[in-house]
Amino acid sequence: MAEPKWLKDLKEDYIKEDFDATGKSRYTVEGVDKNDPDWLDKAAKKVNAAEGDDYVKLDAGLLTVNQINWMLRRAFGELTYVDDNNQFLWYNKPTDPNKKMLAGRTPDQVGDTMGAVHPNVRNVIPEAKKVIYALRNKIDGHDEVKMPVPNGNRHKLILHDYKRIEDDDGNYVGTYEWVQDIYPFVKYFCETTGQKLVDDPDATTGATYKKDEVDTATGASKHEEHVEEKKEAKPDTNSGASEY
Repeated sequence: MAEPKWLKDLKEDYIKEDFDATGKSRYTVEGVDKNDPDWLDKAAKKVNAAEGDDYVKLDAGLLTVNQINWMLRRAFGELTYVDDNNQFLWYNKPTDPNKKMLAGRTPDQVGDTMGAVHPNVRNVIPEAKKVIYALRNKIDGHDEVKMPVPNGNRHKLILHDYKRIEDDDGNYVGTYEWVQDIYPFVKYFCETTGQKLVDDPDATTGATYKKDEVDTATGASKHEEHVEEKKEAKPDTNSGASEY
């Protein structure tokens, strides 16, 4: 992912961020192994957690657990929550079990430590530690980290957005992650407003995306149209060469 400059230049000792979750949050459920694949059921039973049609009073509403689950399943994007002890506590599980997630999560991972959730390959864990450390300590006043995923395709605009979560007194209590391909929304916006995506010649970043424009009527790029024209072109039977 493409780190913002302030995060890339971070000189703090973020590597010591405890991804084994050996500490304790005010809400840590003790007596259950964090990396137990059945952590959710065991922890819920231990604390007599509300479920099903039990009502939950929120700061601006009253909903049952079922209603909250149904609503969050339909929320825009993939959502996850990690507490201040770096324990992965929740994600909005897709209703379609065959849906391929952009940032794959499975029910048996709920309760895992951040070290167990992230694969120990390349710089995945150090980069994740940097994000958590930066939000935990609100480095330079930042309480959010936006990280696009460069992929060379303007029609797949994947964005990871991490937000610092605080209690009523402003204390750090966890990190909330939102992941989504935002291109369908950009495409719809262009189609309905008559605008289009164009390259900024003065931009110093974003060079990974192809230089093509979006047709406001169809959402297709000029590059895509050219490709389609080539596919439909028939070869000249007399010369053996194509029309192009």
